[in-house]
Amino acid sequence: MYTKKQVAKTIDHAVLKPDMTDEDLKQHAQMCIENEVYSMCVKPCDIAAAAGLLQNSDVKVSCVLSFPHGADTTATKAFQAEQAIADGVHEIDMVMNIGKFLSGDYNYVLNDIKAVVEVAHKKNILVKVIQESGFLTADQIAKACELSYLAGADFVKTSTGFGPGGAKPEYIDVMIKTVGDKMQVKASGGIRSWDDAVAFLEQGANRLGVGSTEAILNGAKANSDY
Repeated sequence: MYTKKQVAKTIDHAVLKPDMTDEDLKQHAQMCIENEVYSMCVKPCDIAAAAGLLQNSDVKVSCVLSFPHGADTTATKAFQAEQAIADGVHEIDMVMNIGKFLSGDYNYVLNDIKAVVEVAHKKNILVKVIQESGFLTADQIAKACELSYLAGADFVKTSTGFGPGGAKPEYIDVMIKTVGDKMQVKASGGIRSWDDAVAFLEQGANRLGVGSTEAILNGAKANSDY
């Protein structure tokens, strides 16, 4: 049995929709503090503001990088990581280059992730690799996990919340079987109820990417898209 507080401490609360404003950011930051979530995950342009809003709390600042398609150049991703760290981020959720992966260019994908990891780990910043599992077969999910591990990343993560599929038990199962003994796993996308959240944690996920945090923690069914 999980308590509300235990589940909250696994949540990266997502404030990532393109139409979210500075006022939304303030309101979400206050909600994160009140509910004692692990982190608030924001767009790169909002990192500095989020760091200010959360500075007197235990809530960490996480961010997305090359979101939601992973299609920026490797040099751009590395620069984005440097900028995010300078702005005060604690964890980075980068999107794998999905097109290069599906093209079979695994060296590109490996080096792309590694470039971000090398920047981040110099400052003890964790890196999560979003693979957008809904585009992938089970074997491809396993391969993406292996590449993330070889590149030195800390987490594998299912989804941006903007691609197909979101988080599914079968995706988490493959991730845990492939790298669960040496990496952490984040379920993200479409988690909208307390039961869904707890089920992923019981399955072995270490972190949850959630946009409907209040509804989940209140045990209510949420209606958000993320």
